[in-house]
Amino acid sequence: MEATEGEQPIEDGDQVVAPPNGGASELLDVGQEGEMEEFLGPQAQYNEEEEERKYYRRKRLGVIKNVAASSFGAMIVYSVYMGLLQMQLTLHYDMTYREVKYSNLGLEDIDRKMLMGINVTPIIGLLYTPVLIRFLGTKWMMFLASGIYALFVSTNYWERYYTLVPSAVAIGVAIVPFWASLGSYITRMAQQYYEYANYKEEHVQEQRKLPKGACYSYIITFQSIFFVIFNLSFVFAEFPMRLVLHEYLHENSHVLCNVKTCGAAIKGIIPGFNSTVLRNLPRSMLLIEVESILMGFAFLAMIIFLLLCGPAYRPTEEIDLRSIGWGNIFQLPFKHLRDYRLRLLCPFFIYSGLEMLFIISGFSLSYGVCILGIKTLWLLILVYGLSCSVFSLLSLSLLRLPRWVCLMGGAAVHGVLLVVLLALTVKPNSPEYLGPLLVITVLWGLGSALNKTGVSTVVGLLYAEEKERLDFVYTIYHWWQAIAIFVVYLWSQMPMRAKLSILLATLLLACCCYWVMERRVAQKVKPRMPRIPRPRHKVKGYRYLEEDNSDESDSEGSEEDDDEDEEERTEEDERVVEEMVAGDREEGGRDARAEGADSPGAWRRGAEGRGAHAEDDGREI
Repeated sequence: MEATEGEQPIEDGDQVVAPPNGGASELLDVGQEGEMEEFLGPQAQYNEEEEERKYYRRKRLGVIKNVAASSFGAMIVYSVYMGLLQMQLTLHYDMTYREVKYSNLGLEDIDRKMLMGINVTPIIGLLYTPVLIRFLGTKWMMFLASGIYALFVSTNYWERYYTLVPSAVAIGVAIVPFWASLGSYITRMAQQYYEYANYKEEHVQEQRKLPKGACYSYIITFQSIFFVIFNLSFVFAEFPMRLVLHEYLHENSHVLCNVKTCGAAIKGIIPGFNSTVLRNLPRSMLLIEVESILMGFAFLAMIIFLLLCGPAYRPTEEIDLRSIGWGNIFQLPFKHLRDYRLRLLCPFFIYSGLEMLFIISGFSLSYGVCILGIKTLWLLILVYGLSCSVFSLLSLSLLRLPRWVCLMGGAAVHGVLLVVLLALTVKPNSPEYLGPLLVITVLWGLGSALNKTGVSTVVGLLYAEEKERLDFVYTIYHWWQAIAIFVVYLWSQMPMRAKLSILLATLLLACCCYWVMERRVAQKVKPRMPRIPRPRHKVKGYRYLEEDNSDESDSEGSEEDDDEDEEERTEEDERVVEEMVAGDREEGGRDARAEGADSPGAWRRGAEGRGAHAEDDGREI
């Protein structure tokens, strides 16, 4: 074809002709698309499996950090609380201190009411503890409880009835929620560690119920770590007594001058103990400095709980835990008492509270102070705390041995010691008994370590796969311990042999009940566990809204098998989705009819119809 006028022929190899109009932008688009594909495509240096492995390793390290932080936070809280309480009661016991500094205040009566608030208030903890934990969460409950302990420290700057007694009652209210949150938190961390260590497993990815026994080793390990750290609180609690008050205390010849006998033959705490134990009064500024240091450590514990402890549950799990209805949350602790495992463990729960308070208040005073003098009190408590901390590592033997070894071993040690104490009657001011008393203290610490770690571990193992039940079962555990605290408060004026007999009888009953429980578990007797209502949400937009009647439940029936639960949950989810889709369709139809031409959907349908008619008209033309 010949070139027309004004056109020049183009030879293939001689010159390059510019592309037609718009070609430059097309080349630019091609270049941008290539760069975009190179940017968004798989990177040669990126290894998805390696990055995922690093991510879950950081998650596991975060779990270990949470366990260590909660353990150190609890240790600091109780170091401050017990150290201040011991120093406060020692000062307030001295008659000279009361008359010189608080002549008409009635410190003795204030101390009595303060101890009543600490020991009696926890017996109602079963009523509100699950509601508080579900509403605040385990982390925030620990933070709030540590703040209450800090409040108790702050009230000692101004020792009055209206400061000391209300703060003591607040501590009594916070004891059960604090310990229930700690137990639930440590067990939940073990579950999280298993999930992060086995993130490739299908049941973990789909957030299904954990296999039975999957996280046992992590529960045993984390409970041991917690008690190794926490039991050091008995050691640090003696620092104020040893470093501050020790030089102000009278010698044994003065404080024990009217004491006739010590040990199993006495009635009360130390009959005849001198009412003046201080040689001279410590300076007020010195006491303020000590309280300020303790206050600083109390704030440090609050900061640890706030900043270093991560959440125990995902946000969606927290929503689900609360969405079963507040009425159900209130009722479920009582309904869990139908579970034969918890019922048969209740004697051990009580004994674990009795034996710890007995060694601190009964043995250390009626045997230790009565025989050796008040200046050796700090040594007995310090040795007890160190032995508890060291021997808590023995619970790691449960990784290879049956779970009854800890509890039965601790019970055997305490049983022998109780028989020895029943026969031990000594004259006061006998320093030659220091060695035997230290040996008894170390052995009692061994039994306490096995007992406390064993009970917490057994509870965690029995409910290891039940995330939604942890706060209920640990509430029951520590509520029975609160009952033991109340019993110790009531028996203060009883004969020592009666106290030791109650301890021994409770220990024997606990061993028998535990043996029955293990036998039933071995026979695979199904426990009667209350059914926890599933959270029921109304989905509107992108928010969860609870149903109006959220307290309605069918928790009277027993829990169904896991497969049936999964099927019911799937059917319920499908039903909800169908209802949502049908509702959206109906709502869309009503809106379209109501809005008419103003609706965007109707406008688009009208535009499409007009376009189709125009095409038909064009084809007809």
